[in-house]
Amino acid sequence: MAETSVAVVMLIHNRLERTLDSLRELQALPERPPIVVVDNASRNGTPAAVRSNFPPVQVIELPENIGAAARNCGVGAVDTPYVAFSDDDSWWAPSALSRAADAFHRHPRLGAVHARVLVGEKEREDPICEELRDSPLAGDLRLARHARARLLACAIVFRRSAFEAVGGF
Repeated sequence: MAETSVAVVMLIHNRLERTLDSLRELQALPERPPIVVVDNASRNGTPAAVRSNFPPVQVIELPENIGAAARNCGVGAVDTPYVAFSDDDSWWAPSALSRAADAFHRHPRLGAVHARVLVGEKEREDPICEELRDSPLAGDLRLARHARARLLACAIVFRRSAFEAVGGF
């Protein structure tokens, strides 16, 4: 699958150093994904610092904090078939985006791929992973619009068409 088939949309708000650290990690990925940063009305100069330190990164500044729905603005700014989400304190492991794109390619009905979340220097699995794995789906699974599951927004890659079909966040 083409390396540019997955874009990363990062949601940020007033966490300058963490944002810059996370962007360094994302820019070092072998996939070299396009990155869009959506700023939820930071008041500490974070958007300007991103532009200064990472010129290829597209920055969208929102006039007010609209929470998770700001991710929709980022998705609207990319044209890739798949979109990975990140927060100002998270990033993707090398080759994870390529593996997600390959899974979407192999499984045309697949709408989302959730990542395993590792934390700290020892990269321990976050306890949320077990909770997410055991998250039940409600409703008739043949009717995708009724299926529900928990997700961690900063650790998911969506097929863009599926994301848009459900109205985003």
